[in-house]
Amino acid sequence: MIRTCALCGVFIISFSAIFVRLAGVSPSTSAFFRMAYALPVLILLAYLSRREDTRQLKFRLMAIGSGMMLALDLSVWHWSIDLIGAGLATVIANIQVVFVGLISWRVLGEKPTRWALIIIPVVFLGAAISSGLGRGDAYGSDPILGTTLSFFTAILYAGFLVLFRASNRDGVNPAGPLRDATFGAVVGTLIVGMFDAGFSFIPVWPAHGWLLALALLPSVVGWLLISKALPRLPGLETSVLLLMQPVLTVIWGLLIFAELLSPVQWAGVIIVLGGIGVLSLSGGVVRQIEIPSE
Repeated sequence: MIRTCALCGVFIISFSAIFVRLAGVSPSTSAFFRMAYALPVLILLAYLSRREDTRQLKFRLMAIGSGMMLALDLSVWHWSIDLIGAGLATVIANIQVVFVGLISWRVLGEKPTRWALIIIPVVFLGAAISSGLGRGDAYGSDPILGTTLSFFTAILYAGFLVLFRASNRDGVNPAGPLRDATFGAVVGTLIVGMFDAGFSFIPVWPAHGWLLALALLPSVVGWLLISKALPRLPGLETSVLLLMQPVLTVIWGLLIFAELLSPVQWAGVIIVLGGIGVLSLSGGVVRQIEIPSE
């Protein structure tokens, strides 16, 4: 049953970037509504939970702050999806596992292994190659900018994960911290939307149908399934499952949007996924709160 939950969660999460692209709205608009539509559901789940939320105020504020960081992360990531497609943007964003390890090394003193220090530069090289290196056959309207934005997405998402984990050190009911973080993300995406000329509150069909699906499926159902199931699975299975998300998104992008990457970009994708796989399987990087990117 636990494995089924994990598989379902990863399968659902793999459609995040697909729903963003199907919605076809501005990056900050999609970031705002995926959080705004999810917030009432999370408030209800937190209210119905029988476990008391005993966190101190400073930890609740920390969760809200992590959500505001997530708001910037989502806005940048959605922008990169517009530029390089759902699959490639998701693959590069998954480099967050490397940054989580580096932040934990710097902040928590959790030093990575020597093997990790060798693989990390290779992963970064793969990300650079994924841009297409300026070649005319590279997929995307602006491959270099899109890859750069996805790289920054990984940094921002890693910061969110570390801060969110710190806001719930006691492991209380996850619905409460997730509700607080989502509230922070709603506020944050509103602020970011002030700088986006394409931001709009006006619901348009079918765009908001896709945004509602994005909010309720990956952002709520998928997230909760994964956060519940993966910590209960062996490390090897967890690593393999987490790698399935970017792989599946690349497949959906190819099938739904014909995201035909150039040979150079495919080489970069293989290097990135291979490097992340080696790091995850070897335990070379400190593992985050066991959820994939976005």
